[in-house]
Amino acid sequence: MPGLSRSERDAVPKAQVFIDHLTVPVRDLEASRSFYRQALAPFGVEEVELGGGVGWGPPGRVDFFIRQGEPSAPLHLAFAAPDRATVDAFHAAALGAGGTGNGAPGLRPRYHENYYAGYVIDLDGHNVEAVCHVVEQP
Repeated sequence: MPGLSRSERDAVPKAQVFIDHLTVPVRDLEASRSFYRQALAPFGVEEVELGGGVGWGPPGRVDFFIRQGEPSAPLHLAFAAPDRATVDAFHAAALGAGGTGNGAPGLRPRYHENYYAGYVIDLDGHNVEAVCHVVEQP
């Protein structure tokens, strides 16, 4: 949570959902479907087809969708990872699916001491991040 002090970050509830769902237009639905299917596989999400688009999310709660259309200005999408291994696996899978590296997995202490993230640029130019805020256990 860039820009917040540690005490402000600590005061923010960690499990509360703020955005119910997000739909992103993509130029090539099938190519993007393949990219996100591979990139999000480390999260153990389910994939559904709905209303001409494709979505992913935890079982029973699909909340990220893509649909055919003209992409807007590049977005920054951040997926919450349960652990650092998922961030690492996401980054490798996204690169293998045709994404472009935009920041190798690692700590980003400028945000906070346990902000562990990896970044890729997807097929439509969006900055896609996997982030874990959990303290790594030795």
